[in-house]
Order: sequence, then structure tokens, then C-alpha cells
Amino acid sequence: MSTVINSERGAFEVPELRQPESFVCAIVAARWNSHITDALLKGATDTLKSAGVKEGNIRVIRVPGTVELTYGANMALDFHSPDAVIVIGCVIRGETPHFDYVCSSVTQGITTLNTEDRAPVIFGVLTVDNEQQALDRAGGRLGNKGAEAAAAAIEMANLRSDLIDRFSPFDEADADFMRNPDFPSASDPDEEL
Repeated sequence: MSTVINSERGAFEVPELRQPESFVCAIVAARWNSHITDALLKGATDTLKSAGVKEGNIRVIRVPGTVELTYGANMALDFHSPDAVIVIGCVIRGETPHFDYVCSSVTQGITTLNTEDRAPVIFGVLTVDNEQQALDRAGGRLGNKGAEAAAAAIEMANLRSDLIDRFSPFDEADADFMRNPDFPSASDPDEEL
């Protein structure tokens, strides 16, 4: 495991990738509040690279704002077949209820994508009361939540891979048995299975 320093909060461990050479991660980043989201994006990409992910296997997709992250993540799942997706955005509370609508929309959208089980979609969206809180979490005194999102992406992709391996319907012995030429096939209706 490689260690990423997270300033005041100490250090956290980045899980070891099972297959770093083939791991693909899509990062969908909002352009709105780009001085924040760019720093989060850098934290995520730096962490993935330090874990051994090839630069060409990190697919960055930009969308206008945080509401569009769900659509961007869905398209990344459809067109890039990644092992994980990270969404990066920053919503700063203002004087209107717009903050609540944006936060609710992206939270529900990403939750829905996660229930589809195509790949883990990691929520790297800052929802803060003011700009300083965002800066503190985008490489400031509270670390970089983009880096933490990348670590979560690796951990969840590993978990998904482990569960698929552990609970797949056939193990290698089943596959060997079914490759046996004497094994009855469904194409012969008179043969009992």
C-alpha cells in the first residue's frame, strides 16, 4: 500500500490494486467552481497514478456543473466500461434553495447509478457552506477529498472484483466438468442432465 498524506487528519492508506495494469477509472469533473474541482481532480489522478494506474487508463470527462455529474458518470459507464467512476464537484451554499436542489439531485443520481452494479461510482462532491471550507478540503488544511475519493474507488473496485470471484456461479472445477465431451448438453433433448 502507498501512503497519502492528508495533513491535519494524518495519513490514510491507499489500497493496493489487484491488477493495476488493466485498471480503468473514469473521473467526471464539474467545471463549475473549477479552482476547487481542478485541485480535487489533481488529488484523484495523483493518487491513482501512485497506486500504479496507467495515465492512459484514467479517463477524465468534464461537465458544466454538479447536476450534470450523474449524466456524465452514466455515459462513462456506458462508453468506457471502467472499473470505477469518481464524480468530482463543489457546491457552495448561497442565499437561495438552489444548493439543496443541486445536492439532492447529484446524491440521488449517483446513488441510483450505484444500485445498477455496473461499477462503483464514488461521490467526490464537496457540499460546503463557504469557499474556505472547500479550499480546506481541496488540498488545504483538511487534505484533498479527491485523493480520498480515488482511494475509495480502488477499495470498492477491489471489493467488487473479490465478490465476483468469490460468488461467481461456476468455479474452475465446474468449468472443467462442463468442458468434458461426455457432459450432456441442452442441445440434446433426450439426454438427462
